[in-house]
Amino acid sequence: MLKTFSKGGVHPAENKLSAEQSIKTLPIPKTVTIPISQHIGAPATVIVKKNDIVKVGQIIAQSGGFVSANIHSSVSGKVTKIDSFMDSSGYKKQAVVIDVEGDEWDESIVKNNEVIRDCNLSSEEIIKKVGELGIVGLGGATFPSQVKLSVPKGMTAEVLIINGVECEPYLTSDHRLMLEKGLEMLVGTSILMKALNVTKAIVGIENNKKDAIEHLTKLSEKFSGIEVQALKVKYPQGGEKQLIKALINREVPSGGLPIAVGAVVHNVGTAYAVYEAVQKNKPLFERVVSVTGKSVKNPSNYLTRIGTSVSELIEAAGGLPEDTGKVISGGPMMGKALNTIDVPVTKGTSGVLIIPEGESRRGKVSDCIRCSKCVSVCPMGLEPFLLMTVAEKQNYERAEKEKTMDCIECGSCSYTCPSNRPLLDYIRLSKFEVGKIMRSRKS
Repeated sequence: MLKTFSKGGVHPAENKLSAEQSIKTLPIPKTVTIPISQHIGAPATVIVKKNDIVKVGQIIAQSGGFVSANIHSSVSGKVTKIDSFMDSSGYKKQAVVIDVEGDEWDESIVKNNEVIRDCNLSSEEIIKKVGELGIVGLGGATFPSQVKLSVPKGMTAEVLIINGVECEPYLTSDHRLMLEKGLEMLVGTSILMKALNVTKAIVGIENNKKDAIEHLTKLSEKFSGIEVQALKVKYPQGGEKQLIKALINREVPSGGLPIAVGAVVHNVGTAYAVYEAVQKNKPLFERVVSVTGKSVKNPSNYLTRIGTSVSELIEAAGGLPEDTGKVISGGPMMGKALNTIDVPVTKGTSGVLIIPEGESRRGKVSDCIRCSKCVSVCPMGLEPFLLMTVAEKQNYERAEKEKTMDCIECGSCSYTCPSNRPLLDYIRLSKFEVGKIMRSRKS
């Protein structure tokens, strides 16, 4: 019997329209806009000036602290502007604009396609290189990877979990990466194991990706300590806590991190980026992005330079359909609607989803009927109807007491609510306010 997590979960339509489309390399744009905050934590500090000439892979913004990440140029050319620009969050943030001239890479980057298996670096050297080359979590959270690899004193990593679940509907970038770069991803996994000093790694993949399961299972026979585990299809199994429960039957405590139960979780895209960083000295300046939707002419997966405009991705997939109602950065459950498609692709851009007009409108909100569906599907065991109520009343002390900060924002509650109540919207609001209260209390 296939494993899965035990608490809550839903089964939205998968709609993996681009699953059969191999990764295409998007042409280099004429101009890129590279935000200096593409990660959880402190923004990076710009170290280039207007009119500077930069190469592909050259550092343009220095990490702003321990929880931060370096930013590298994704193109070669001239820095034409350093200013604030709109990003996918809807807010203006500092970014570096570069006009492209050729495609000259930093000389230290190994450009050949040969797979390099052996890693001679120590654990400390791997962690340092991962930090220097700007690797962050590519599953969506964009947590700086070197921080995850730096196990706190008094704690011990026992198992590395590689997240190949990709449970979000429509998105297929991880699926294609496992099929096309599986060997490199497993080498990256072995490098992460060495960094963490663990002897066991589990690659979790949902059972709707049988080809990836079969492919990686065969490849993993050449690696010591790496196991591929098929999982039952259930959303949001890609959440760290849900994946840990499914694979090793350990429950991360409220407010705790995976390392509290001896686990460290990295996405398959991150494992591949770590391979390229450690073995090829390649910074994270490009990633695979799914461009998809029911009305999209050519749903596809594109290897895209960071800073490329979302509008160029959409154009490559056949253009914006006439019946477009919303364009979402990410998937339909956890993604966020864009108010313009003239925003840059960042390290955290896993997909661009175009929703038809007929499916983009929210239903009319009505009173809660106390059906408890939101409670039964919550994978964190929360009471979403109650969290929304206390948020409406701005009772943030009660929201904290009811563990609103444990919400992983999966959207299962809003998805299942028959009254179309904006549960997640209010919970996000309460998390923001409670977070401010907690920070002020610490200071």
